[in-house]
Parts: sequence; structure tokens; C-alpha cells
Amino acid sequence: MQRRDFATALVTALTAPAVLGVGATPAQAAGPDTGQGGLDRRMLAALTAELDDRETAKALAPLLHDVGFDWHPPTAPLKDFDFVLAYGFGNRPPAGGGDPTKVRYEPGPVNEELADTVARIRAARPRLPVYAQWEIARFLDSKYGMSGVTSIEPVIEDDGTITYLSTDGVAAQVLEYRKQAPGGIGTACVVGFRDHHKRCVLTTRDRAMTAYAPEGIAMPHTYDPESGQAWTRRRDLYLVHDMLAQWTTLRAKLITAAYPNG
Repeated sequence: MQRRDFATALVTALTAPAVLGVGATPAQAAGPDTGQGGLDRRMLAALTAELDDRETAKALAPLLHDVGFDWHPPTAPLKDFDFVLAYGFGNRPPAGGGDPTKVRYEPGPVNEELADTVARIRAARPRLPVYAQWEIARFLDSKYGMSGVTSIEPVIEDDGTITYLSTDGVAAQVLEYRKQAPGGIGTACVVGFRDHHKRCVLTTRDRAMTAYAPEGIAMPHTYDPESGQAWTRRRDLYLVHDMLAQWTTLRAKLITAAYPNG
């Protein structure tokens, strides 16, 4: 099989059962190749054929599944959380134009929806402290007048240049705050845009915090075509961006695990 044909072959292999099942009842459509197990077997078969190396295919298939085919974070009930950690998504260029590197971006509508999500959680758990990326924190203040919110601010250099605040950068700052909490770090209730949510939870965990998504709470999912970050304007572009971020983190972990001494 030519490498340029691999993606097409894989997609064909993965979608064929769905096509065959059209019009059938769930019981008729179900079979040994349906569900996650069937997907994993088909991925393993496709990779083995392409690589001509079953052992390497067995190592890669679950990684491909995790990064490309699993977008749901682990969840926990609201009663189990000690604090809320809300990650921003996108922004808007400054009103009236200007140099976007020297004028703070505006939060934008997606972050307002994320603030609304935090407000729903706080309505159910009024005493939970909230740590929110500044774009969300602005709405929690202006729209809800919410107390008990710590805003995670970006770094602004002396010349006014904004240093981009990454997902990991937010988690690192929150960890430092939680180290000072009277009851210890505790368990994070992670809020994030739907397609970013899984990585938000994993990044929080990578910073040595216990973290879950809140069970039964839907996350915002509408993209803002006017976002100041091009990769957050469309779902197809964002998913590529997010998978790249997941792969970058996974690569570092795998190399460290294989060669801990460098």
C-alpha cells in the first residue's frame, strides 16, 4: 500500500460497517466489529498492513485511538469537587483596531459562554472557589458579580507585548494558588470548550492535580469565526491544532519513559 493511500484506506475501513448497517435495527447492525473494540481491531489491521510490523502497530494503535478518536474527558459528580478551574478559548481583537500585540484582546462570546457554564456550576455549589483564565473572569465579574474568583492573568511585558497564556501556563499558575489552600490542592472541576475539554483535564492532571469534567454539565461548542486566534475559528482547524498539542505532550512522555536518563 502506498503511504499516500493509507489515510483513504483507513477511513474506508473504519466507515464500511456503518454503511453496511444503514437501515438495519441496532441488533442487526451490532456485531464483532462494532464499538470501540471493533475500531481498535480495524486500526490495528490497517497499521499492520501499512507498516508490515505488527508489534509497532500494536504500540501505535491505542495512541492513535486516544488522540484522534476519543474527545471525552473523564467525569465526576459535582459533589466531589473542591474548586473550579476554567480555561479560556479564543478571544476577540481589540475594538477599534490597533496593534493586537500591545492592546489586550477582548474576551469574546465563547468565553462568555464558558463564564455562563461556571455560573451554572456555582449555582449548584455556591462555595466552590473559582480559578478562571482572565477572559472568563471578566464576565464572571461584569455579568455575575461573582465573588471567590481568582483571575489567571497573562504576562504583559514592559513594552506592552502580551505573552500568550497556554493551557499549561494556566494550570501551572492555578497549582501555585492551590498549594496555599488550607485543605490542600484538592480536586478540580475543569471547565473548557467542548473540543478543548479533554486536553484541559489532561493538562491539569499533568500538573499533579486531580481533575475531572463535571458530570452532566454540557460545555460550550459554538466556534467564533471572528476569534483573534485563527485556529479557534473553525472546528476542523482546531481539532488539528489540539491533536498536535496532544501529540507533542505524548511524545515527551514516551521519550522520558523509554529513556529516563536521557
